Amino acid sequence: MTQTIDAASTTRTPDERATAWFSSFEAALRGRDVAAAADHFATTSFWRDLVAFTWNISTVEDRDGVAARLGETLDRTDPRDFVLAEPADEGDGVLTAWFDFETAVGRGRGLVRLREEDGRDRAWTFLTTLYELRGHEEPRGTRRPPGAVHGATKDRTTWLERRQDEAESLGSTEQPYVLVLGGGQGGIALGARLRQLGVPSLVIDKHPRPGDQWRNRYKSLCLHDPVWYDHLPYLKFPDNWPVFTPKDKVGDWLESYVKVMEVPYWSSTTATSATWSDETQEWTVEVEREGRPLTLRPKQLVLATGMSGKPNVPELPGQDVFRGDQHHSSAHPGPDAYRGKRCVVVGSNNSAFDICGALWESDADVTMVQRSSTHIVKSDSLMEHGLGDLYSERALAAGVTTEKADLIFASLPYRIMHEFQIPAYEAMAAKDADFYARLEASGFRHDWGDDGSGLFMKYLRRGSGYYIDVGAADLVADGDVKLAHGQVSHLTEDAVVLEDGTELPADLVVYATGYGSMNGWAADLISQDVADTVGKCWGLGSDTTKDPGPWEGEQRNMWKPTQQDGLWFHGGNLHQSRHYSLYLALQLKARQVGLDTPVAELQEVHHLA
Repeated sequence: MTQTIDAASTTRTPDERATAWFSSFEAALRGRDVAAAADHFATTSFWRDLVAFTWNISTVEDRDGVAARLGETLDRTDPRDFVLAEPADEGDGVLTAWFDFETAVGRGRGLVRLREEDGRDRAWTFLTTLYELRGHEEPRGTRRPPGAVHGATKDRTTWLERRQDEAESLGSTEQPYVLVLGGGQGGIALGARLRQLGVPSLVIDKHPRPGDQWRNRYKSLCLHDPVWYDHLPYLKFPDNWPVFTPKDKVGDWLESYVKVMEVPYWSSTTATSATWSDETQEWTVEVEREGRPLTLRPKQLVLATGMSGKPNVPELPGQDVFRGDQHHSSAHPGPDAYRGKRCVVVGSNNSAFDICGALWESDADVTMVQRSSTHIVKSDSLMEHGLGDLYSERALAAGVTTEKADLIFASLPYRIMHEFQIPAYEAMAAKDADFYARLEASGFRHDWGDDGSGLFMKYLRRGSGYYIDVGAADLVADGDVKLAHGQVSHLTEDAVVLEDGTELPADLVVYATGYGSMNGWAADLISQDVADTVGKCWGLGSDTTKDPGPWEGEQRNMWKPTQQDGLWFHGGNLHQSRHYSLYLALQLKARQVGLDTPVAELQEVHHLA
């Protein structure tokens, strides 16, 4: 039995206490003493693992969960060499320590928060992440490629010739090991990671150019998240990049990124079907590239079509007789053609507000139809109270890099994340009390989430129900954009009719009605059976609005193995695309080079869509 220690002694420095905890914990691990290792965790505790122990993205809770995980994974993971990565810090009764460690196949980083319990330091939260596979390190820093081969060499091939040969062979004489469907920020971030890891891969997208996913949206669209939150892997935005990036600038950046990072990318390419073979352990994917049919046979298929990629378009009586324009918000061209027109926007979240604001600026007569309550937070307040400690110039000045901020955010277990969010949103509510009073006086139905935890938890739980206010909410509060409530019953030739009989005259109807689960793409491309096998994507099982239980503890099916062999989902905002692309790429690389990747804690399926 591993010797226990009085690590909470007040005579020790934070570094000494953290080092003592790691020394004792590692001794238990080396001795394969699962009970002793689990005893290093508090009665209420959380261990989140990103690939390092589980070849999965999964969280276990309390000592029983820790013991179960170690019982399954300890021998094959062989964790060792836990060392402090920087001085430990203590505050409010919590000791926080960054650490590095080794496993049988790679290198990891982590963050532990220790609390005193029964006279000992015990882990309250514990994050372990795999960042590198031994023997398959990225060619960065001291390992960067030379680029040029000096000397005189007959039959020399240049960089350009090698790139041309690779492009010509890909999909014909050479098959991609990984096929990524979707060339937005998620697909190209993953493509860049796979490129650096030497995984033969291909990203395909239906648009003519990378970045068209953004260019083709309504002209007022911009990133609502600030620049520090939105960097892509390897190549950060310049220091003079605007805080909130306009959509066309985003598009141009993505196109440049694909070129600079040498991401294998096919534009004007659509996948029409995909089938999996248990016998060959590969996919057969039929595609059309610039109208020409091709067959690809990847071992791994990644749907990077975006959590906001499959529009929910309502089917309503009268849509066939309506004489005006009608389209989903994803197809909205912008306000120019609707000056002086009567416009009805069905919905009251991000896209609805953006579109209403732009239509109002173009002198349209605008009505927003609110079907359910919405959470609104002002952009400057979100930056100050919600993001500033992690993603801002203030954070950078305090030594919190983007990579460090990503790990800090990842280290907060979803089970208790709302407890950290609630005070931030209470501060926002106090700061902007006058605004919320005006908004609610206008009749707008506002909420702070089921438990008052605000925007981030709504995003993680359901991916909808909020608006980051960049100005349009004041138009509703002041009555410049009119407000109606209820569900749409039907359309007439020139109006939208609500269930209570209210008629809203319209020349344009925009359905800002959100998006479906990402497994809808699997149903369309592969089969409904496969979509059902995989189950719902996104959400935590929090048993809150639009996120039914049971508790699952992680985003369903995202960036990790699914119940369908060889099928993966990659999506989310720019922050998630950047951060989780690393762990998805490492899982794919491990399989490509034949490492044993036994998946622990594979997610069960509780919801089909």
